[in-house]
Amino acid sequence: MKRIQIFSFCLILFSFGAMAQDFASFGDEFKAKKPSEASDLTTMNLEKVKNIQVEAEVNAVCQAKGCWMTVNLDNGETMRVTFKDYGFFVPKDLAGTKVIFKGKPEVSTTSVEELRHYAKDAGKSEAEILAITEPEVALSFVADGVLVPK
Repeated sequence: MKRIQIFSFCLILFSFGAMAQDFASFGDEFKAKKPSEASDLTTMNLEKVKNIQVEAEVNAVCQAKGCWMTVNLDNGETMRVTFKDYGFFVPKDLAGTKVIFKGKPEVSTTSVEELRHYAKDAGKSEAEILAITEPEVALSFVADGVLVPK
């Protein structure tokens, strides 16, 4: 009887552990450990942040290959997440999904050419693409890996 109780207890613990870490991994594999919210990055000294885990809701994904995504910030803006060395891609149907990614946040300037490329990848109209005439200075993120809930 005691063995059945111990076995049942272990099975329950294993089930909870498996549920907590049930992710598909893209890029570098890692374990989710207390990720920060994406909006927290706006108040951090980014020069001191070397590697951080962030949880955020995906707003959009590159529809050409899944080679970048944007995530929602609390202030209504979005942050572009690219993947280190163009080394991996994520599923193109992640909009609305909360994901965890790790890597390095930065403030970057995106050229008009690159912004137009992103707009084309996102399926924007030719008029919307040509309306992009200024570079963008914004918070961005280079991810080493992404965890997507299964």
